[in-house]
Amino acid sequence: MKIDGIHYRTIWLADDGWSVEIIDQTRLPHEFAVVRLETPDDAARAIKDMLVRGAPLIGATAAYGLCLALRIDASDDALASTYDTLLATRPTAVNLKYSLDAMREALQPLSGAARVEAAYATAARLCDEDVEICRQIGENGLRIIRGLSEAKKGATVNILTHCNAGWLACVDWGTALAPIYMAHDAGIAVHVWVDETRPRNQGASLTAFELGRHGVAHTILPDNAGGHLMQHGLVDMCIVGTDRTTATGDVANKIGTYLKALAADENGVPFYVALPHTTVDWTLSDGVREIEIEQRSPREVTHMTGRTDKGEIVTVEISAPGSPAANYGFDVTPARYVTGLITERGVCAASREGLLTLYPERRNGGQA
Repeated sequence: MKIDGIHYRTIWLADDGWSVEIIDQTRLPHEFAVVRLETPDDAARAIKDMLVRGAPLIGATAAYGLCLALRIDASDDALASTYDTLLATRPTAVNLKYSLDAMREALQPLSGAARVEAAYATAARLCDEDVEICRQIGENGLRIIRGLSEAKKGATVNILTHCNAGWLACVDWGTALAPIYMAHDAGIAVHVWVDETRPRNQGASLTAFELGRHGVAHTILPDNAGGHLMQHGLVDMCIVGTDRTTATGDVANKIGTYLKALAADENGVPFYVALPHTTVDWTLSDGVREIEIEQRSPREVTHMTGRTDKGEIVTVEISAPGSPAANYGFDVTPARYVTGLITERGVCAASREGLLTLYPERRNGGQA
């Protein structure tokens, strides 16, 4: 994706060849700032404080966090302790564990300088794989959007999304937004309803930012407006991402996704979820009961940061002083409300059998 004509990934090696640079997403959309990570603590803080977010990008940042740790100390103890520290930063997104496990598997047989060199090579490979996977997700989702466009005889396809599952959530392209970018670039008329996504407003700040910079028509919505639009035929499809998907097709995504799925089901609107295989947790079968839901600071609910008319960035309290607040980061949408899962291998039913048609090697517990 491009910002002001310059191509960016969301994470890359700095010019020194060892430190890591990221886009600080907490300062978007009002400021585009690049932050350098030089220690594993920097990487852990970037994940926990959401300078980076989105399941694939969290995994990529954790992989480079291990690189930074091993550059300081390449011992087995350092590998194990840093693995544990990074794994604890965000509990819901399964890509975090996937990337850390891939790094550990590649590095455990090695030692010293060879371990450090292999760490950077493995992290780079994981990033490149994520970009290619997202591109393939985009192509598979594009076919759905093209079909809707043809059914509407070229009239605008209105797509509702929740949270941010674009290139800012991945290394590049994105998951849920990748098909939208490809449709736009192919000349298909698309318009995106962007849920604001309270309390951190990733839709209003991040999704709207990147759609706007790419030239995709979009409108920001209050989170509770989607059902009304669906009732009046103003949404042709919903597409969201997911941070963890069970082997049976349940999906955990940003809080509020479940309500959109219910509204879509009630109004006959297709509800798709875009995901890489790294987001499937094959050990789980009941998302509501088994997926750990992250609970974040109440301050994210009671306060909001924005830009004043004078251009100043300020944080203000929006709730009644002294009132407690709950801040559940995710909810789970049961598979029965999901029209289909869009993966890098194709589109399938949100079910165990559906996933196994795309990943048959998992029938015997193999790796995707």
